[in-house]
Amino acid sequence: MIQYFKNLDSKTVEIDKPEVGAWVNVLPPLKQEEFTELSESLEIPLDFLKDSLDIDERSRYEIDDNVKLIVIKTPTENNSFNESDAFYITIPICIILTHNQIVTVNSFENEAIKKFLNTFQNRHPDKRNMMVLKIFEKVTTNFQDYLKEINLRRNTLEQKLYDANRNEELLQLMRIQKSLVYLSTALRSNELLMMKMARTNFLQLNEEEKDFLDDLIVETSQALETANTYTNILSSTLDAFASIISNNQNEVLKRLTTLTIFLSIPVLIASIYGMNVPIPYKDTHLAFWLPVIISLIILIYVVANYWKSKKK
Repeated sequence: MIQYFKNLDSKTVEIDKPEVGAWVNVLPPLKQEEFTELSESLEIPLDFLKDSLDIDERSRYEIDDNVKLIVIKTPTENNSFNESDAFYITIPICIILTHNQIVTVNSFENEAIKKFLNTFQNRHPDKRNMMVLKIFEKVTTNFQDYLKEINLRRNTLEQKLYDANRNEELLQLMRIQKSLVYLSTALRSNELLMMKMARTNFLQLNEEEKDFLDDLIVETSQALETANTYTNILSSTLDAFASIISNNQNEVLKRLTTLTIFLSIPVLIASIYGMNVPIPYKDTHLAFWLPVIISLIILIYVVANYWKSKKK
């Protein structure tokens, strides 16, 4: 699906065809016919449009016949039905600067483009570089929002795990850990992209735009540090819970072993006394009570010594 937007009197208006200064937004479902038509009408290399279809496309930029392509990664919710997959993944957004328009191509709907659409009435289509930087800003804000949500969910799951020690919470924490890997990898890629753009001045920015890009680099670096911090905290938490579970298991096994030893004493005496050989008092009522009394005396002695040694 292809959308065309234009800014008229500080209002976002959807139009039927691309015009000078318009914003072209390509959303799923993506069709080959639409790509071909858009490529021919706006003189965009077809590969630039198809790059967004690869979910593993890295953050980068390139230029072909004065048409500029910028690929940046943004987080989104994972709609997979697999319960072991990450809660959040990252997807590419392709930003294409043609001779007269700015084009964004998305393989999935994402919050960054929605936020940019909500503020498009404040943009100046003639300042295309600033529009690109504003998309970068929405992407960075999107990362920060998802990191806050991940941290909140992590704290909630950790508290539940402290209270219940269930496998369900551990599985969800592992899904959060996978999400953080996706986010930190994409943030690192975006940071390198922005730093390279600032170094090479790919967009030919003016001083105000350069300062804005520098601020975005700082915010992206901060988001990356936050993601790394959350990843380290979660890894330490999972290691701690693994140690706790192992200690609990050892404690249970220790108690079971002790109980087995205690129970083996009367079993041993009863087994000896029940052998098919002549035994004392076999023809009296003491044939039952004698092994019971002996077992209790020895058992009490062993238990008393056990508790005495445990208190030391």
